[in-house]
Amino acid sequence: MQPEPAFLLHKRPYRETSALVELLTLHHGRVRAVAQGVQRPGSRSRARLQPFAPLHVTWVGEGELKRLRLMEGHGSAALLAGEGLLCGLYANELLTRVLPVELPVAEVFAFYTAMLEVLPRPEGRAGALRRLELAALEALDAWPRFTDPEGGELDPQGRYVLDPVSRAFVAGEAGIDGRTLRLLARGDWSAPGLAGPAKAVTRAALAPLLGSRPLRSRELMRQLAQRRRAGLRPEL
Repeated sequence: MQPEPAFLLHKRPYRETSALVELLTLHHGRVRAVAQGVQRPGSRSRARLQPFAPLHVTWVGEGELKRLRLMEGHGSAALLAGEGLLCGLYANELLTRVLPVELPVAEVFAFYTAMLEVLPRPEGRAGALRRLELAALEALDAWPRFTDPEGGELDPQGRYVLDPVSRAFVAGEAGIDGRTLRLLARGDWSAPGLAGPAKAVTRAALAPLLGSRPLRSRELMRQLAQRRRAGLRPEL
């Protein structure tokens, strides 16, 4: 096979000198593989196989678990710290959890690549994450339906919550107003004042895909927010 663009989503030790890795690839989506020898001291592959660093990889194997054959760096890693780093870890954890193995998700790969360019700048992080989440939802056929369960239009004066089964919106006093949901339905996800509702919608849509096990990155973000409110220096 030709070398394929990829990013490391997750890595854990395997046997004495190898690692089990989860990769996001351009043409094959999420790929699970054994990276042999990367845990060996002095391994050049170990230095290349880092989160947020563009790679070119090849692999062999017919089953779900592949074996990496070629792994080359293809540029510098995104320089992330603090909240930007946590956003990147969230994206990696999310895609590892929700993407099936080897489902082609070229748009997700494109939005992930664009997100890494934005995460160092605080003002662009929320929008970049929402675009990635929406790309994943679309790839998984889990996009929210901005209608009521019967397909009718939402009342601009009403309030609604997302029903995880039908992916439509049902009346709920603690929900989002219909006017805001109509704006989101038109694609105005980055319009002023819509950051909170956009996050609420994508979180509700992703919840059935993630299941009951919480995301570790969300807990780390919550701890960071608590430290900031307490006036402490955030630490990861």
